[in-house]
Amino acid sequence: MASKEAVKLLGYWVSPFPKRVEWALRLKGVEYEYIEEDIYNKTPQLLELNPVHKKVPVLIHGEKVIPESFIMLEYIDETWKQYPILPQDPYDRAMARFWAKVGDEKLFYNAQRAMCTQFEEEKERYLKEAVESLEKIEEVLIKGKSKFFGGEKIGYLDIALGWISYWLPVWEEVGSMKIVDPILFPSITAWMENIRNHPVIKDKLPPRDKMVAYFQWFKKEIGASLAAARKG
Repeated sequence: MASKEAVKLLGYWVSPFPKRVEWALRLKGVEYEYIEEDIYNKTPQLLELNPVHKKVPVLIHGEKVIPESFIMLEYIDETWKQYPILPQDPYDRAMARFWAKVGDEKLFYNAQRAMCTQFEEEKERYLKEAVESLEKIEEVLIKGKSKFFGGEKIGYLDIALGWISYWLPVWEEVGSMKIVDPILFPSITAWMENIRNHPVIKDKLPPRDKMVAYFQWFKKEIGASLAAARKG
C-alpha cells in the first residue's frame, strides 16, 4: 500500500520548487522526511537519484524516485486520493497545467532576470514580460470568481503558483522593482494574502530576512555572470 511506503523529499531551503511538493504532501496528510541538500555542493545521493538534471526537488516513495516538481504534484495526487488537488474535468486539468507552466516559464524567469540584470534596458524588457504574464494569470483568477484558483480551497494551480505570494515580493525588494501593483492586480494581491495565511503554506515558508540576504548574493552572482556572457 502507498501509505505504508516511506516518503522522502530532497530540497533546498530557499527554492520554491520543493515547497510545492511539501505543500501538496501536507494537504494530503502524508507523512514525509525532508532532507536538506546544498545545491552548491551536491551530495552523491542527489547526483545518483537525479542524474539527468542533478537538482532538487527529488521525491522518493519507497523504491520509486520521481524528479521535477510538477510531475511530483501529479504523482502525489494520483497516489493519495484524499483531498484531490488537480481539477476533475479534463479541460480544467489541462489548463491548470498550462498556467502552471506559464508561471514558471514566463513570470518566474522574467522576474528573476529583471532582479539580476545589470542593464536597465534588459530590466525594463524583463519587467514588461513579467507584468504581461501576470496580467493573463490575473484574468484566470477573475474568471474563477473565487478565493483560490482551485475554488474555495487551494488546488494544483495555487500550489504551482504559490511562490508568487512570497518569493516575488522578496525579488521586488532586492531588485528595486515592482511587478505586483495592487491597483492593477487586485485579485492576485488578495490571493497572495490568502495563500500566505493558509495553515499548510505559512508554516513552510523560509525566513524572509534570510531570503533577502540570499537573493542579494544571488543577484550579484547571476548579474555578473549575465554581464560576462553579454560581453562574450
